[in-house]
Order: sequence, then C-alpha cells, then structure tokens
Amino acid sequence: MESYLKLNSMQLDALREVGNIGAGNAATALSKMIGSRVEMNVPDIEILPLSELVSAAGGPEACVAGVCLRFKGEASGAILFLFPAADAEQIAATLLKKRNVKFSDELSCSALTEMVNILAGSFFNALGLFTSLHFIPTVPALCIDMAGAILGSVLYSSGMSGDYVLFIKTDFRYGDKRSLGYLYLLPEAEALQVIFNALGVKQLVE
Repeated sequence: MESYLKLNSMQLDALREVGNIGAGNAATALSKMIGSRVEMNVPDIEILPLSELVSAAGGPEACVAGVCLRFKGEASGAILFLFPAADAEQIAATLLKKRNVKFSDELSCSALTEMVNILAGSFFNALGLFTSLHFIPTVPALCIDMAGAILGSVLYSSGMSGDYVLFIKTDFRYGDKRSLGYLYLLPEAEALQVIFNALGVKQLVE
C-alpha cells in the first residue's frame, strides 16, 4: 500500500472528482434542508498513514463532533466525519435556524447526525457511480470528545486492518459563513484496493 502515497496528479484528480460530485449532491440536499444556498467543495484529498490522522484533524486534544457509520458490500469499512467544535456549533445553528446553540445538546446532535447521513449518502452515490460498486451504510452515531479519543475508538471498533485511509477535507459555505469538516474513509482489509481498482487506479508511480 505504500505506493498509494505516490499517486500521480491524474489519479488524485479521479479521487477529487468523486469527492466533488458527492459534495455537490450533498450541497443541493442541504440547500433544500435549510432553505438557502449551500456550497461545498473538496480543497484537499489524499491518502494518509494512520500516524497522521490525528494531526489532520487539528491534533489529539482538539474538541470535535464525530459522526461515524459503517458500510458493507463489495468493500467494507467505516466512514468518520469530524467537525471542529466551533464549526459544529455554527452548522447546527444554521440547520436549526437558531442564533446560539451548543453542539452537544440533543437537537444539535440530531441535526449534525442527519447532515452526515446526507453527506455519506451523497459520497456513496458518487463513489458507486464511478466504481459500479454497491455500498450499504448503517445508521450514523455521534460522539463528542477529543479528536484523538474518537479516532482511536473508531479505528479499534471498525476492525480496520489497513495502514492507510482516504482523507477528504470539505469546505462548507452558506450565506456569509464558512465551516470545515474532515471525512475519513477507514477501509477493512483490502477494501481500499477494491475501490481503487474499480476507479481504474492501477498504474501507480514507483
């Protein structure tokens, strides 16, 4: 799997296109949900070794809202979305059409979970369109904690056996606001290989 760290620009563009199509579909759904325009793009997408996962989310002690769901099918694993605390509160306030909310309260947690359900569905639809693979997601679950604790728990419970994950940084823009989110695709066994093969990512740079 070390070769995946050397994907060329064309191969990264293929992955970025999947992310951008998923983001575009999610933005359309979220726009309808909140009744105003939402724009999403994917400014950063890469394959990260496990040792760099926590730093990509702001460090092990960063307070975040994490929403995780598992998926099965021809490739299995888990998807984890992390939102920094301030971004999670801003997103929850927008979704609930309220000025001040705590991202840890019940309504905010429900709104964030529903949002991730939409994001994950859009991502899987885009990935399925490009790969012809079928993905069956489970119901998402939300946890609020430090980034290191959430990532450690998800990696342990997901049974992930690979050394690398697909990392997608998402940029949300709505009204005059902007929020960031981090998507981690945590594959089981050869799931990342199956997805890459289906994407046509076979000719790797030495």
